[in-house]
Amino acid sequence: MTESTTASTPAPGAFAPLRQTVFAVLWTATVVGNIGSFMRDVASAWLVTDLSASPTAVALIQTAATLPVFLLAIPAGVLSDILDRRRFLIFVQILLAAVSATLLVLSQSGALTVPYLIALTFVGGVGAALMGPTWQAIVPELVPRADLKGAVALNSLGINIARAIGPAAGGLILASFGAAATYGLDVLSYVFVIAALLWWKRPEATDSALAESFLGAFRAGLRYARASRELHVVLLRAAVFFAFASAVWALLPLVARQMLGGNASFYGVLLGAVGAGAIAGALVMPRLRAKLDADGMLLLAALLTAAVTGLLVLAPPKPLAVALLLLLGLGWIIALTTLNSVAQSILPNWVRGRGLAVYLMVFNGAMAAGSLGWGLVAQAIGVPATLLVGAAGLALVGFVFHRLKLPAGEADLLPSNHWPEPLLAEPVAHDRGPVMVQVEYRIRKEDRPAFVEVMRRLSHERRRDGAYDWGLHEHSNDAERIVEWFLVESWAEHMRQHHRVSHADADLQNEAIRFHQGAQRPEVHHFLAL
Repeated sequence: MTESTTASTPAPGAFAPLRQTVFAVLWTATVVGNIGSFMRDVASAWLVTDLSASPTAVALIQTAATLPVFLLAIPAGVLSDILDRRRFLIFVQILLAAVSATLLVLSQSGALTVPYLIALTFVGGVGAALMGPTWQAIVPELVPRADLKGAVALNSLGINIARAIGPAAGGLILASFGAAATYGLDVLSYVFVIAALLWWKRPEATDSALAESFLGAFRAGLRYARASRELHVVLLRAAVFFAFASAVWALLPLVARQMLGGNASFYGVLLGAVGAGAIAGALVMPRLRAKLDADGMLLLAALLTAAVTGLLVLAPPKPLAVALLLLLGLGWIIALTTLNSVAQSILPNWVRGRGLAVYLMVFNGAMAAGSLGWGLVAQAIGVPATLLVGAAGLALVGFVFHRLKLPAGEADLLPSNHWPEPLLAEPVAHDRGPVMVQVEYRIRKEDRPAFVEVMRRLSHERRRDGAYDWGLHEHSNDAERIVEWFLVESWAEHMRQHHRVSHADADLQNEAIRFHQGAQRPEVHHFLAL
């Protein structure tokens, strides 16, 4: 997903991944499933305005949909890395179909209440939390490496095609046939997705002696997220943007009904306009990328979203409101694609599911907290004033955080496999540990400051790949003798560390080794706890 195209090789076409039959089938199924999900969300968001006039109740629907992703994103990422992804996705689709079937029965019987609606929306959010990292993680299995970037872009395009069709169709069906029909069509969409997953004959994963347990994989993912400075920048930029941008999403049902005087069908048209704007944005983004870097794109997204949010305060005529929502879709797709692409580009394959899960956790956590917060603010000062505050805040933080640059994401993260296997006096049990690894260098005094700076950078790589502690010490009797050490929780985790080191990490290690004085490479020693 992060591989750049060389100057001598033409870039694959935007739709090249669809030549892969399995990808095309699953992509189509995903679009159909997302259309059904958007139809369900429109029905739920509108029904809550029938059941309660409270802005807090309306905003709680958005919170209930996004909070589970915040709470479960990392466990979901772990599961996506250690379970059979096809079977896991089938299970999640069955869960989501059951949620919509329950909503169908309750709405048909007239028993649907705000607590039921919020609770079932929360369960649906659990399904979305479990599904999100796994759908993204299977993409490298479906297309050649040269098509990965295009496949990621197509996934974003598919979501916005669904966003353009689903809300409008959902609002029309809701207004014409009622909520039960809307929920019923959503159930049918999951049947289609399950059939596509059953058709996909995913190769069986080979058993590995180094396969990770849930808790071990969970700890490894947290270690990586804690040690990756580049990921920290992406997460901070995402959290700030989505916390302020959530104002317009949380209050849009009230904008449609109270400020613009629309009905359920008009609300669906507004959401459909967002999707249509996102599709248009996907078509113009290559031209924008040619002129703007990732930071410029994110600033543009913030200003567009802030402008739309502020102009909605004026309660414009309905056609103008639809046009504004087209612009909102453009800003939204720019922000989503930019942040997601940067996150993808800095994550190695071994932790991709968990890293993306952390990103999704921050994204949905910001949306959930922001939605609840803006709902409470609207309860106190009214919807128009809240939209104005959100717009001003988003524009301000867009300029302030523009100075915190996003990572370039150009490093080669493929495994280098350049570490030699450790010498063993006898076989070592995989669960034995902790393990101390020592690397001994000889460094001239005049080279020490530059060497220490490189080693500080290298320490982040050690921690990302599995070390839970790291240090650098000089010998008391020989100032040129420097020992780097790091601790890994078990022998198996250290063996996994061997396979996680990327070409970019290898380049950094070679940069440190160039300071080493001596005919041989630095000596490496492994010590096992007794």
